[in-house]
Amino acid sequence: MQKNEESGLLLALAGFALLSCGDAIIKSMAGEISPLVVAALRFTIGAIGLSVILAIREGAQAFRPRRPWLQAARGMFLAAATICFFSALFVMPLAEATALIFVAPIITALLSGPVLGEKVPPATWIASVVAFGGVILILRPNLAELGIVAMLPLGSAVAFSMMMLANRAVAGDGSALSMQVFMALGAAPILIFCALLGGASGAPVLALSMPDWTVVARCAVVAVSASTAHWLVYLGTTRAGAATVAPMTYAQLLVAISLGWIMFGDAPDVITLIGSAIIIGAGLFLWNSGRRPQNPILD
Repeated sequence: MQKNEESGLLLALAGFALLSCGDAIIKSMAGEISPLVVAALRFTIGAIGLSVILAIREGAQAFRPRRPWLQAARGMFLAAATICFFSALFVMPLAEATALIFVAPIITALLSGPVLGEKVPPATWIASVVAFGGVILILRPNLAELGIVAMLPLGSAVAFSMMMLANRAVAGDGSALSMQVFMALGAAPILIFCALLGGASGAPVLALSMPDWTVVARCAVVAVSASTAHWLVYLGTTRAGAATVAPMTYAQLLVAISLGWIMFGDAPDVITLIGSAIIIGAGLFLWNSGRRPQNPILD
């Protein structure tokens, strides 16, 4: 049992670390092409690849969602989260953009009340206030330098939280693979439309251009690495349990800080590190409060 748990933790750790590697590859394309084109390419490649695998493994019937509107909503939220995050990666240090995304679990917990009718415990409100302090610390210098653009990671966190709530609503509607496919198939057309719209806007940073092979290759690598990362996290969760694996997600931030420093020379300042630590602490507090046994006899 212990070996199973240890291997599960290592698998999840590898998965979360791999996600940050993909983010670093996305950031490496800043200035070469529109972030909307990158997002559209990444999810189009991912949707095609995952669809082929689903067709081989489960057949044509697996492509019939039970609740198509909810699946469409998942794709829409994923597209919004991706646009905001990829755009943030193009203009912000990797560590800071990633750190702000980690308020998503807390936003999800807060929204579970009004959206799903679940009771929001006091621990969630405490974690939210504490995390907000960390967000302010990270945002202040970026708002001064970048303006409203610095809010993009928070927009991504909100959209990601809505996607997580939609995921909860469709739980049990199909296999894990089919759920990934429905989400990718929902997001890809929206991202393609947004890329075309961005090109038509006339904004130089969103200009449409034919991507060279290196851009396509990097998008393909990110598509494969992201799917591999989700698979590793899934395997880790099945071996060690979701509650045990959850804290491993913060390895993603540590890897992001390291890669941002090594690849882009973005050495995090003390304020960013303190803000990140506060957000992580709030998330761990929320996670720990959710793990406490409800029956004191079992303590």
